[in-house]
Amino acid sequence: MGARKQVDAPPAEFAEAVTQLRGARFRPEVFVEEMPAPQRIAPHAAAVSADVTIDGDDVATGRLVVLYDPDGNDAWQSTFRCVAYVRAAVEPEMVTDALLGGVGWTWLIEALADRGAEYVAPSGTVTRVVSESFGGMADDEATAEIEIRASWSPVPGPGGLVDVTQHAEAWGEALCTAAGLPPVPPGVVAMPTRRGQRGR
Repeated sequence: MGARKQVDAPPAEFAEAVTQLRGARFRPEVFVEEMPAPQRIAPHAAAVSADVTIDGDDVATGRLVVLYDPDGNDAWQSTFRCVAYVRAAVEPEMVTDALLGGVGWTWLIEALADRGAEYVAPSGTVTRVVSESFGGMADDEATAEIEIRASWSPVPGPGGLVDVTQHAEAWGEALCTAAGLPPVPPGVVAMPTRRGQRGR
């Protein structure tokens, strides 16, 4: 039985990445919890979901999946891959701005740079969605959302280890930016992740 557990144990490099993911710190408006990870994309995967709440309203949501293949992946150019999703409400008139897609992508790229999270092989899409109501719902106001889907491969730091914490916190900051929250002033420390509760 002990031998079986050892065989089934995740590689140490991935286990450390999961520990780092769980230890990432986010702003107090961000509620993060673990979620089931996709099983067919890579031999090992971990995932978290997040909601950004302002004045009791959920204004943005997202997911982050950390994939690990000990044999490496040519498309990833690495053994690790981060796959992120961000969705946030925006003003309907913003959707007609041709620059919004590029701005949305910049939110993520700048957040990664701010955290010192180095990466290679970035890719993704930014989608703008407008919903209008008709018939019995004609009185409802139009709503709009921006959706960012992105993936990138973390670059190992000193010692050849990947620091997943930097990448997770960058995703969290991009989520907050999409939600319209102002940047955290220099010197302000983010609060620990609040898992399993929404009490303020």
